[in-house]
Amino acid sequence: MRIATYNVNGVNGRLPVLLRWLEEARPEIVCLQELKAPDEKFPAAALEALDYQASWHGQKSWNGVAILSRVGSIHVTRRGLPDDPDPSQSRYLEAAVNGLLIGALYLPNGNPRPGPKFAYKLAWFERLAAHAADLLATGLPIVLAGDFNVMPTDRDVYRPERWQEDALFAPEVRAAFAALTAQGWTDAVRHCHPDATIYTFWDYLRNAFGRDAGLRIDHLLLSRDLAGKLIGAGVDRHVRGWEKTSDHAPVWIDLAE
Repeated sequence: MRIATYNVNGVNGRLPVLLRWLEEARPEIVCLQELKAPDEKFPAAALEALDYQASWHGQKSWNGVAILSRVGSIHVTRRGLPDDPDPSQSRYLEAAVNGLLIGALYLPNGNPRPGPKFAYKLAWFERLAAHAADLLATGLPIVLAGDFNVMPTDRDVYRPERWQEDALFAPEVRAAFAALTAQGWTDAVRHCHPDATIYTFWDYLRNAFGRDAGLRIDHLLLSRDLAGKLIGAGVDRHVRGWEKTSDHAPVWIDLAE
């Protein structure tokens, strides 16, 4: 089973790119971020034409997350984190799909740092970690997938010395990610490629994609039992080179049935 996460950077504006990738890759389950669309504008019919059911948690102009499935119904269990520090922002959607619990998330960017946006990022991360611990305690097979807006280590960023003051690479944020994974979550892509240079995001500016000046900020975390079923992971980086594409590329994992 292939599970993917993709920050589409506008689900309607990038819909041709999303549909092209779905037709090409055919992942069974997909988590989307940055829909930038209210619930009534989500393109459910276009996805259904490709045999994908969808559930979404939208927001006008900003944020928004969705879960797609072509392997059965999506049973939503939660919209938003418990005690979300700002529930007006649509950043978390959780659902049972094909025997798995899927948490689709879009963690706040946090810039500028310091400031209220950075404080909100840390508060949201704290709530995510608390909920993740509760999820692990259930013993269910769980995937947390999405745009975490954090580069966990120097290996995950082009020229790390230039990012020392950025909210995506701040020591507090990297420590929060490390504490999250220490609960018992496996960073699937890094587990499969422990020493590789892998990026999932390239800015539109300064020919970042052409220079491969990227960041690894999109992650799939697996609960303990699922980690043993992990047989592959990667990034469909060629999608970042398509016309009118997102500044992120789709990231995927393969799990043994």
